[in-house]
Formats: sequence, structure tokens, C-alpha cells
Amino acid sequence: MVPQRNDLGLVGEHLQVEHQPQVILVATSASGRLSHAFRGASWPFGPVRVQPAVTLCRTRGRSYSAGMHRRAFLIGAGAVPLAMASPVAARAVRPSQGQAAAPRRAPIRQSVMSSVWGNSALSFEDRCRTLARIGFTGVDLPSAQQVPILQKHGLAPTMMTGTGTSFQNGLIRKEMHDRFEQEFLEGIDTCAGLGCPNLIAIPGERRGMSREEGADNAVAILSRVKGYAEEKGVTLCMEITNSKVAADQRTDQVFDRLAWGLDVCRRVNSPRVKIVYDVYHVQIADGDVTRNLRDNVDRICHIHVAGVPSRNEIDDTQELNYRFIANAIADLGFPGYVAHEHRPGPGRDPVRSLEQVFAVLNV
Repeated sequence: MVPQRNDLGLVGEHLQVEHQPQVILVATSASGRLSHAFRGASWPFGPVRVQPAVTLCRTRGRSYSAGMHRRAFLIGAGAVPLAMASPVAARAVRPSQGQAAAPRRAPIRQSVMSSVWGNSALSFEDRCRTLARIGFTGVDLPSAQQVPILQKHGLAPTMMTGTGTSFQNGLIRKEMHDRFEQEFLEGIDTCAGLGCPNLIAIPGERRGMSREEGADNAVAILSRVKGYAEEKGVTLCMEITNSKVAADQRTDQVFDRLAWGLDVCRRVNSPRVKIVYDVYHVQIADGDVTRNLRDNVDRICHIHVAGVPSRNEIDDTQELNYRFIANAIADLGFPGYVAHEHRPGPGRDPVRSLEQVFAVLNV
């Protein structure tokens, strides 16, 4: 039985084991918060009843209880190291065998979409050279012919096209599934051969189709190709877009809420079918960006970032705190790439902007 956090939140609380006569005393911080080890502990000795003591007050660095005699308090305090040294308590602070370890914080691997260059006249090779100098590690949606140039500069292809789907005619068009299947197989082979981890597939426009029918159709085609993707180690990914901002020209897309894409992924049930978490679109469509990211990170293979509301650089001219979001991504140990998809703001130098936005996510 794992105690809930609100059950163990006050200084002076103790655990009384129903099936054993002893009481285990648990030391807490001055703020009254239980240590991380006890918050997540699995108690092997059976049901536990939490019996809160009177909250202690703190005077000149010493803690007392209004309902506890000094002698009783000193005896109880002295029992803490003894209780913690007991086999029962020692087992209590260890994670259970089936409990997953906390993710290890990882630096963010940053990539770019071509939009970040604006009207820059730099050649593709000069762009690669610039990206490598700044610290980027990849590029989204290169052609197969461009991949050797990326690799020459130590960059990776991070996501590619090659499924036959488009924003107009996407996965939900059942009548096109036979054609899509063949293109999926070829696209998976291309990604596997070039070392690209992700192959993007567009769910497409509804044009009057219900979201439920669209989800059924997307599940059907992805289920037909997931086995080959698993065999080749390539992840098939769908990108969320918003239907609110007309200027984005995505007003009829079926995947315009996170719940739709996550439902499709759950039903396909493959480690090689996930979503592209586009923070710009998620903020507009669903909001609650960081919580949604944390709650669904296992279904996310790739992340896009851009400022909201103007889709310019991720700086203090926009509404999202990307430094906070970056730390959340790093804390999750996210293994995929985070690609910048902003458009340079008016009068901004694209290279200078890339240096600045890289620094924001470099946590």
C-alpha cells in the first residue's frame, strides 16, 4: 500500500502499523514535507494507518508539540534512527521491485525546420555549418539528397516525409490506404537507410467526416504498417495542428486536439506510432502545455517549438515561458529531438535569432 502525499504532510506525523505493535516515526523537513523516498515508498508490511500528531511549533531552532510532553517528545525523537535502522523501515524506503526508476535529466537535442531561415540567402551547406557551430544536432524534413551534407557537419536527419499523406488527403482517407501503405513501406526503408528516427504522417482534412470515423480510419492504416516500422526501428508520427488560427491554414484538420491523436496511438498500441508535440499548436488548441507534455511523454517522439501568438522566436515577446518548458523537457529525460519552427520576426537576423533560441532551450 502506498500512502498518499496528503496523508503524510505534517511535522510530527507517524505511521502506526496495524499488524505490528511498534510505531515507525518518520522525520520530516521544517516545512512539514515528507522526504522524497517516503513519498514514493511501497510499504511491504501490510495496510498502514496514518495517525497525525499535533503539529509541532518551532522556537529558536527546537520543535515542540502542544500535546506532547518534553520527555515523550525526546523519547520519540530518539526512536527515529532506531526505526529507520530496522529491516522493516529499510525496506519501506526502497522502491518496490516493479516500480520504474525516475527518468534521468538529459540535455535537449535541438533541431530546426526550414522556416527558421526566413529569406536567408545562405546555401544549405552554409546553413548546416552555422547550425553545427551554434550547437544544433539535427534538421527536420531534409531530402534524401541533403542528408550526406548534414552528416558531413555532424548533423542528423531528425524527421522525414514519405508516406504519401498530405494536409488535404491524410490518413483518414480510407480509399487511399492501399496507396499509402506502399509509400509507408518505402518511406520506412528510406528513414532506416539514412538513420532518420521519425517518419511523419498527416491525418488530414475532415471535409465533413466525423472525428470518430477519422480515428477509426487512421487506426486502420497505421495498424497495417506498424509491424514493419517496428522491425526497422522507425517511428511513425502524427503532428497536432490548431483549427483556430486561419493564418495557419489548418482550419479543418482532424488532429486539432491532443485527445484525438493520443486515442489513435493507444488503439494502434505500438511503440513505433507516436505524435509530434507541437507546442505552438498545443497552446492554442488545448493549453496546459507542460502538464500535457508530462502526462503524455510516452506517446511523444518529437517536439516542435515556436512563439505564441505570432509564431516568431521563443523569447519574451511571446506568451510562453520556454525556459520553464525546456527544464520540464530535460527533467523528463526526453530522448527525442526538439525542433525550432519559428518564423524570424520583422527586422530580425535569422542567424542571430538561432543563437538566441538555442540558448533558451540549452538547459
